Amino acid sequence: MFCFQCQETARNQGCTVKGVCGKPEETADLQDLLIYVCKGIAVYSEGLQDRAAARFVCTALFTTITNAAWDDDTIIGRIEEGIAIRDALRDRIGATVPGRLPDCATWTPHDREEIMAKALSDDVRITAASNEDVRSLRELLIIGCKGIAAYADHAAVLGHEKDDIYRFLMEALASTTKELSTDDMIALVMRAGETAVTTMALLDEANTTAFGNPEMTEVNIGVRGNPGILISGHDLKDMEELLQQTAGTGIDVYTHGEMLPANCYPAFKEYDHFVGNYGGSWWHQNSEFESFNGPILLTTNCLVPLKKDNTYLDRLFTTGVASYPGAVHITDRPAGGTKDFSVIVERARTCASPEAIESGTIVGGFAHNQVMALADKVIDAVKSGAIRRFVVMAGCDGRQKSRNYFTEVAEKLPADTVILTAGCAKYRYNKLALGDIGGIPRVLDAGQCNDSYSLAVIALKLKEAFGLDDINELPISYDIAWYEQKAVAVLLALLALGVKGIRLGPTLPAFLSPQVAKVLVEQFNIMPIATPDEDIAAMLG
Repeated sequence: MFCFQCQETARNQGCTVKGVCGKPEETADLQDLLIYVCKGIAVYSEGLQDRAAARFVCTALFTTITNAAWDDDTIIGRIEEGIAIRDALRDRIGATVPGRLPDCATWTPHDREEIMAKALSDDVRITAASNEDVRSLRELLIIGCKGIAAYADHAAVLGHEKDDIYRFLMEALASTTKELSTDDMIALVMRAGETAVTTMALLDEANTTAFGNPEMTEVNIGVRGNPGILISGHDLKDMEELLQQTAGTGIDVYTHGEMLPANCYPAFKEYDHFVGNYGGSWWHQNSEFESFNGPILLTTNCLVPLKKDNTYLDRLFTTGVASYPGAVHITDRPAGGTKDFSVIVERARTCASPEAIESGTIVGGFAHNQVMALADKVIDAVKSGAIRRFVVMAGCDGRQKSRNYFTEVAEKLPADTVILTAGCAKYRYNKLALGDIGGIPRVLDAGQCNDSYSLAVIALKLKEAFGLDDINELPISYDIAWYEQKAVAVLLALLALGVKGIRLGPTLPAFLSPQVAKVLVEQFNIMPIATPDEDIAAMLG
């Protein structure tokens, strides 16, 4: 194996024996092969619009995101499905693809042994590119496409799709089978950022159309005495159907991790058994899933392996792209229907109520619509000097002690600064008593990682309100935490919007070659984080 797609990759170079995330070599290799098959689909899809094929590619790429799919049989099933889709496309278009076809477009296994043998071969890995910069740009593009695909998949579940997004994903994947110039590859990476903006806007539209605009909400972080179900991940459609199927059962529903923002949508507030949020970000789940006592539903990524002393495997359920050996998987909803969560409901009836791990409330719901409702107040606070600066601290959380940096920054920022956040990075500081500025909380939480789009909308609206020509003239600094591939898509989106001077940590991505990193530094002034004191001084200076 060779995997360097996430921030905690070994020695910030690459995992070669087993993922630091816990991913076994065989699982990593099968995921590489799934991407390889998607490239074959893309070769036949350029110039041909096939939504079914595009939807499969989105789901497949989403499956390969860090901490999503752990079950090898599930991944092999997707590989087999992908080959069937690829071959059907080939049969439709015949021999009209120009040039020599790459192996990913022609390789055909006869059994699972051949699938595993191919997965173990070096030619399916991105490291097959001998040129370091080519490898880096291809990886950056594929990783960005994984984030785009994840957000497009969420939007499609809610009935919102755009063919332009699908066309770009196919073009981008197919490009990695060709010998392109460095300039052409950089141009594709920048287009990935533009497509990420389009995709997050589409998902924002899908979510708000279905569930209303998030609104400022005090979210309970304590527990009640009823049995409970804990839902984690990102899929709001799953959230809705779980709430519908647990209504009137005497079972409470709690969110965990990236599902926290669901508490702020009007549609979900209608359910009196929707209690609040339990615990923190994804890497705490071994202890928090244990103490919750009831069943846990993982709807997307951010599922980590159980430890030897964990006992909750028989309470762990997966759905969508998530999978785990030994966990019951809830199958996809039929066309026009809903998922069946009855097995989870029945399991909850046999469980004790959650163990309390904290109490009180936290405030969320500051997506762009809510912040714009406070726009006059915010603008007046900036003009009067009550708010000196906004600091965007969106992104991911993770296990490394170096991420305490973001807690320290939040604690040390002066009282006339406001933190704008989205994603699970918020758990580093969203429970600190940081106060408010004239009634405006000093931490404005826009929601999930995909809701980083809201932060971009807020910045653009403030730029317009202050009559500025350049988004970088705003009193906003960017101090971003990253972990996985959706965060890379968000980063590329910010670059596409013209944002410069982004601090990125805890480390710069391992997949950036020195030359590619140099281009990003020179064109966008991307920089690694330093110490909290140094970075605060620079941001406020």
